[in-house]
Amino acid sequence: MSKKIAIFPGSFDPLTNGHVDILTRASRLFDEILVAVATNTSKQSLFTGDERVALAEAALKGMPKVRVVRHTGGLTVDMAKEVGAAALIRGVRNVKDFEYEESIAMMNRTQYPELESILIFSAPEYRFLSSSLIKEVATFEGDVSALLPPAVNTAVIAKLAEKNNKK
Repeated sequence: MSKKIAIFPGSFDPLTNGHVDILTRASRLFDEILVAVATNTSKQSLFTGDERVALAEAALKGMPKVRVVRHTGGLTVDMAKEVGAAALIRGVRNVKDFEYEESIAMMNRTQYPELESILIFSAPEYRFLSSSLIKEVATFEGDVSALLPPAVNTAVIAKLAEKNNKK
């Protein structure tokens, strides 16, 4: 029997407890999940790509089925073909996310019909959560520690302090 591989792509800037929750639940469905850390060119990143990979590795080290990789460009479906992934995992918080993910799933199907898109609905306690919102609140020294893995929270505080000292 072949190994069932899935890809969970995102910028993860930063990785949140919502992401961890989706991965925890998806781990019950797949033999291996590749967390594909990509760069979202339409957003201002807090962390470099290498920093985001290192933070994801630190936060997810207790999850044996999860491996963090760098997605350096190109279509995610091409990466999926390359690694033999059966599915693409996406977290969905609300109707807006669902509509966006549905469009991407349909486009992906035109590129790689064998790849299934698996939408996992966010746990209620994380429905409001986004990396952008985390960065916004943390920038003004709001406490986001309950929403981030400990290593990520520490890194967010340090990175924002570093940025503030450069001003």
